[in-house]
Amino acid sequence: MTGLCRLEYRGYDSAGIAVDSCRSSASLSPAGAKVGTQIIKEKGKVKALEKRIYEQNASGLDEVYATHVGIAHTRWATHGEPSPVNSHPQRSDEGNEFVVVHNGIITNYKALKTALQGHGYKFESETDTEVIAKLVKYVYDTQPTDRKMTFMEIVEAACQQLEGAYACLFKSVHFPSEAVATRRGSPLIIGVRSKQHIHADENVQVIFNNEKTHYDYSATPSSRRRGGGFRPDGKALGKTGSQTRLLSAEGKDCAVVEYFMASDASAIIEHTNRVIYLEDEDVAAVTSKGELFIHQASKDEKLPATRAIRTLEMEMQQIMKGEFPCFMMKEIFEQTESVCNTMRGRVNFDSSEVMLGGLKSEVKFMLRARRLVFIACGTSYHSALAARALMEEMTQVP
Repeated sequence: MTGLCRLEYRGYDSAGIAVDSCRSSASLSPAGAKVGTQIIKEKGKVKALEKRIYEQNASGLDEVYATHVGIAHTRWATHGEPSPVNSHPQRSDEGNEFVVVHNGIITNYKALKTALQGHGYKFESETDTEVIAKLVKYVYDTQPTDRKMTFMEIVEAACQQLEGAYACLFKSVHFPSEAVATRRGSPLIIGVRSKQHIHADENVQVIFNNEKTHYDYSATPSSRRRGGGFRPDGKALGKTGSQTRLLSAEGKDCAVVEYFMASDASAIIEHTNRVIYLEDEDVAAVTSKGELFIHQASKDEKLPATRAIRTLEMEMQQIMKGEFPCFMMKEIFEQTESVCNTMRGRVNFDSSEVMLGGLKSEVKFMLRARRLVFIACGTSYHSALAARALMEEMTQVP
């Protein structure tokens, strides 16, 4: 709840969480307890969601679980009105087999939705995000019978079908002690907190497509040949895949490691100041053994082969506003990065083509238009005023 409250400054109209629960569809955890995923969503402020959770004890707060995986989200409505059913997390089915939270916009969601409906998948919301959850379940349901896919592979296969920008976190009853995160265009960071000391120059090795297409991170550490990650004793796993130590030197206590994935450092700074910034097309997976693996889904050889574990030196207030007196000033100076993020997934520089998702099918109609009207408010109104002059000059259309 505190993490969600830290993100309130971004503006939102609803919030929700998905947590382990014995009060939902059952799946066996490593300890043998029947644990499923319960989704709790509420329109309005984060406080309204918190009130519902604590008053109704909806999440079973008195239960003790062998695994601890949860995802949460504050939503600003883009597809569908603000309501609990349109809020995140979105689910794959009534059994909550796969749940996802998502920042960004999926521009080809209508085509994907039509295809999935043709395969018998039923939708309950108006969001583009629900397509992601259904698509992941489709990949899971149709996976090869001769080899079981890992959670990371399932998510990666699904995201290869997505167009647009996104930052997503996934949770599943089929992988109760695992979490998967991926991004394209939208920011996503991973905070790392361990009982063992993490050196300032520590790096996480990245697995590339040309190294191993199907990386089996569920295999025993000694059997791995390639790939890398971060292991529970605070050391980076190199390509050699040395033996992972899950217990302390005394053999008594587990070398506990926790991961906090968020779209903004302000949500996790109170837990840790050690963070990893994911690159576009990175797919990060936390396994049941407490290991973090990062796979680069693209074939961009220019990307670095490691992801550095960085130290956030700033305090909470600095992260929220940085060196700027207000968020408005901060956003003004972030415009360069914002413009680049807006173009990701929409501009193909190799073919000099621009893909604008829902507008693609309307281009012929728009070319016949005798006048264009930009409708906006607030800061977007000033953007529209600036764009009006450019559009009139380039198109000769008023």
